[in-house]
Amino acid sequence: MTTTLSPTSSFTVHHHSNHRNLLLNQRVNFTRIRCIKEGDKSTSRDSSITEPENLMLKTAWYGSELLGIAASFFRSPVEKENDRSIEAGEDGVIERQVIVETIKGDFEKSYFVTGKVTVGAYEDDCEFADPAGSFKGVGRFKRNCTNFGYLIEKSRMKLMKWEEFEDKGIGHWRFSCTMAFPWKPILSATGYTEYYLSKESGKVCRHVEHWNVPKMALFKQLLKPSRS
Repeated sequence: MTTTLSPTSSFTVHHHSNHRNLLLNQRVNFTRIRCIKEGDKSTSRDSSITEPENLMLKTAWYGSELLGIAASFFRSPVEKENDRSIEAGEDGVIERQVIVETIKGDFEKSYFVTGKVTVGAYEDDCEFADPAGSFKGVGRFKRNCTNFGYLIEKSRMKLMKWEEFEDKGIGHWRFSCTMAFPWKPILSATGYTEYYLSKESGKVCRHVEHWNVPKMALFKQLLKPSRS
């Protein structure tokens, strides 16, 4: 996030007391902290990973997205059974429990890899973030999940636990799959997803994935041939 100071926010400290300088420093530090926190809303960076590794992961992520798009040209179109709207209340807000049950139902359909996500439960410009990056748009998310499914031979996904918080719900999950590559790599991980809910519509406005497996360990799984 970029922060700029307008001409009206300039200041002079030549003739101020030490107490004034202390308050000023506290104000500047508070502003810096607030900007850092706001800048971290989209994605969280893992300080344990180096820039070359981060670049490698992003390259692999975008590569898999493009590979999935290419694979989609050779597959039959996915049914749009989940492209349905969800009825809101008189105030225009969808009940929270309806959204939660919809998400749980999508887990049963392994929406991460099938693309069978109920788009009506999400804002059109919902932000989707994971360890590799972030973007906005439920349509793109659905397409990515569907295309990623074309690269998978078999998969298993299970919602292990659901937690409720004031502004979000958290789903803890377990996932494993065999990739449809010649060396049949197996991806296996646990993690959780945060579903932030909009106060205006009740829909999911941020979908943030957290993987309990280190980023590079997950990437290395892709390179390891399975024994079968």
